[in-house]
Parts: sequence; structure tokens; C-alpha cells
Amino acid sequence: MVHLEVKAFVKVPIYLSSRYVNLRGKEGQSITRVIEIRAGLDKPLTLSPSQFNLEEKLTYTVKEIEKGRIFKIRFTSIPGPPQTYRGFLKLKTNYPEKPVINIMIRGRFLKVKKGSG
Repeated sequence: MVHLEVKAFVKVPIYLSSRYVNLRGKEGQSITRVIEIRAGLDKPLTLSPSQFNLEEKLTYTVKEIEKGRIFKIRFTSIPGPPQTYRGFLKLKTNYPEKPVINIMIRGRFLKVKKGSG
């Protein structure tokens, strides 16, 4: 019997700080979350929004921090009634190795309980 251990560094074309965004709070609150996207290859990365299905629930902005290398996507919930929702943001890239980035979004805003009296 032989024990074989292999360690390797796998270079991915695009690094995401998270593939999921969770927005949790109370009704009427505005919550913000940020995801960082980094180019993993030696060529510049470009991002362009493709699909977004939560227009009435939250907003997002794409900010290029370092030209062609680092981007920050800022998601901010729109204050509203108690609700739960799920959706996504799809971004097109110029990398054939990873042509689409899909970020899943979940929101949960609970009713504010009023005190008695």
C-alpha cells in the first residue's frame, strides 16, 4: 500500500470573495453588502451586467478599483415592507475561460415588533 499526497495551486480565471449575497434586517432598513472580483489571469478583465432580476428590491453598482484587475460590486437593499426574496445578478466577462459570473442574492427583512402599551 502506498500513500500518495498531491498538492497543487490551481489558477482560476476569476476570484470572487463570495458567490452569494445575504441581506438581512428589519423592515424599512437599507442593508449594503460588497463583493470583490479579481482577475486571475494576466490579461485585463472587463465586466458588463447581463441579467438582474431584483430591480424593485435592491440596487447594485460595479466599481473598477484597479483597471482590468479588481472590481467591487456593491448591493444595497431598497427600504420596504417585511419580505423575503431570492434572485441573481449575472455579469458577462471577456474571459472565454469564465464568460459569465452568477451571483446569487437572498434578502430577508422581518416585521418590526411594536411594544405594547
